[in-house]
Amino acid sequence: MDAIVKAFFDEKPNANVAKERVAFGTSGHRGRATERTFNAFHIYAITQAVVDYRVEAGYQGPLFLGFDTHALSKPAWECALQVLAANQVPVLVEKDHGYTATPLVSHAILQHNASNQALADGLIITPSHNPPEDGGIKYNPSHGGPADTEATSWIELRANAYLLRELGDVSLVSVEEALAHAQEYDFTAQYVAQLGDVVDMAAIQNANLTLGVDPMGGTALPVWQAVAAHYHLSLEVVNTTVDPEFAFMPPDHDGKIRMDCSSSAAMANLLNIKDRFDVAFGNDPDADRHGIVDTNGLMNPNHFLAVCIDYLITHRPEWAASLKIGKTLVSSSMIDRVVASHQRELYEVPVGFKWFVDGLHQGWLAFGGEESAGASLLTRDGKAWSTDKDGIALCLLAAEILAVTGKTPSEYYRELTQRFGEPFYKRVDTACTAEEKAAFKKLDSESVTAQALAGDAITAVLVAAPGNGASIGGIKVTTENGWFAARPSGTESLYKVYAESFKGPEHLEELIESATALLAEVLKG
Repeated sequence: MDAIVKAFFDEKPNANVAKERVAFGTSGHRGRATERTFNAFHIYAITQAVVDYRVEAGYQGPLFLGFDTHALSKPAWECALQVLAANQVPVLVEKDHGYTATPLVSHAILQHNASNQALADGLIITPSHNPPEDGGIKYNPSHGGPADTEATSWIELRANAYLLRELGDVSLVSVEEALAHAQEYDFTAQYVAQLGDVVDMAAIQNANLTLGVDPMGGTALPVWQAVAAHYHLSLEVVNTTVDPEFAFMPPDHDGKIRMDCSSSAAMANLLNIKDRFDVAFGNDPDADRHGIVDTNGLMNPNHFLAVCIDYLITHRPEWAASLKIGKTLVSSSMIDRVVASHQRELYEVPVGFKWFVDGLHQGWLAFGGEESAGASLLTRDGKAWSTDKDGIALCLLAAEILAVTGKTPSEYYRELTQRFGEPFYKRVDTACTAEEKAAFKKLDSESVTAQALAGDAITAVLVAAPGNGASIGGIKVTTENGWFAARPSGTESLYKVYAESFKGPEHLEELIESATALLAEVLKG
């Protein structure tokens, strides 16, 4: 990792080369130092652009600055701090300059802004579950959640202008001055003490559950240690190692080291000892994702979202019946059936957690979840808790469900399938040309002329999400018994097909074949 850190400082990106510029995706700017896509220059430029954005937005409160356990995160954190200090931005960092989980930063922003007119925001240095050599940075404005496209486009444009001018007008102070400028804030203590607001911690305590957790070498480690101590839980942290190389990690399904708590390959260490616990959890390095393990193994994220929603609707009496339930349009239709059975309104949005932020912040969205194991929810009395994904709260919700119902999450899900049918879900990546990628942008609801899909009548063709009308960047076709959605990759020459069937695995394969044939036809134009 020394060579990676050296490249972070030594390699200078060329702003005239497209792939070396600042580029904000769904989770901020990510890259690799050796490829000149995540270097000190990028962090200096992005942070100065965020300082400028704060001025435009009128923010005068502190900026909460966190970082995770990847090798490049601490150096990038120091670079960001150099710029913030030079611009006299008040900065709050974890006590003893420790690492900080994403949901803790989101919660801290909301806590501050609930009682202060001088608005706060945050920067988090993390590439999430990506491999050890990767780096990332994301910006959360005053609503506490991921910045929307308008904000990230503004920051991206301004940052690239700084890169083109070789940082000539970026203000910096020394690392020593920057560290002296930062004020310490106990993110962990503040968050842990208030967990009872969002999860029934008393029920978990009274059930005397035996809990296990694998922080996967990430920022959740001190949080789980504090949770165990504060609430006197029988909770074992099965791995306390923090190693920037993540050498303790089993390889993921493709042989790469990836701290993905929704992957059974990456979660093998915890799965090997699952029978020691009533329920166990895993988190990715910035703790915004959750992995739920019980005696039946690692839960499919789609299955757990459906369980959470059914449980919360029936166990949050203070939640108004008018509150909506959010899902991304590639999440399981089991969620649709659960929500409909309770006469609640579904809020279906494109891929990306940013689409849930306003609803959670303003308190009209009870829950927002995506198929990639990210979710958050309102407090038990219907207020904003975190407007970014909160892997820790979702893990504790699994413990609450077991404590209150006596059913493990997988047992609970099995009961849902008996009520609503059993869905079979799959994602397939298909190679495509640049022309086919471009054709996705031209699709509309009239593009599909077929009347049936895998033997069932087509009930809807969507190019915009039903919940908010935003473009889905692709297409979704539904029938009574299944659906498929397709969208091009932002980084590779392929498109992703998501499909689900309530008629069995054979029908799922038939659905995927029909979808592939249909797409080949409509993408020809």
